[in-house]
Amino acid sequence: MKKVKLMKIKICGMRNVINIAEVSMLKPDYIGFIFYEKSPRYAGELNHAVLESLFSNTLSVGVFVNATIEHVVETAEYYKLNAIQLHGNETPEYCAELSTKYKCEIIKAFGIKSEDDFANVSDYEYFCDYFLFDTKTDLYGGSGNKFDHNVLTSYKGKKPFFISGGITLDDVVNIKNNRHELCVGIDVNSGFEISPGLKDVAKIKKLLNFFKQTPNEQDI
Repeated sequence: MKKVKLMKIKICGMRNVINIAEVSMLKPDYIGFIFYEKSPRYAGELNHAVLESLFSNTLSVGVFVNATIEHVVETAEYYKLNAIQLHGNETPEYCAELSTKYKCEIIKAFGIKSEDDFANVSDYEYFCDYFLFDTKTDLYGGSGNKFDHNVLTSYKGKKPFFISGGITLDDVVNIKNNRHELCVGIDVNSGFEISPGLKDVAKIKKLLNFFKQTPNEQDI
């Protein structure tokens, strides 16, 4: 019988110190911090000690949008980031250079609406550890809008990926039951918030409990 790997869970867009501690204690796989100044969830004023105090085995992810490599590296070193997520129009060459200057997991995000949006993702495979497929909008993520996950059947790449885009508790059963073989996890944000940057701890606890259950125990 084939063993199904547990989904990785990334809680993104955090900036409240107490809220970060509460979510960290629930042991998600990743907690994401947005270093894009135009975002309502901008985390650039957090003290680096906050990220370093995350619960053991929870990785810190810095999210950047079209930032210079120098800025990304400087920020990553200050916060001791475990992963970097690129959510803008960064090129494969950019990812290649970044991978040589700061050693960590690199996640490249792509806006998805139709199968045409997978056309160039293979150019990034060698330089990234994961892809992240989000809803295609004029914004750089955080729109709260969903995309049709059926389009993922058109993805023919080899790189494992996360899915994002307006995910709520109402979506998780369908996501788990119709999981693409290369989908390693989900990235949640606005669907688990009380207000921008402030997460609903009770909802996140339900989310994590659901994905840690065996198939016969699933309940949401």
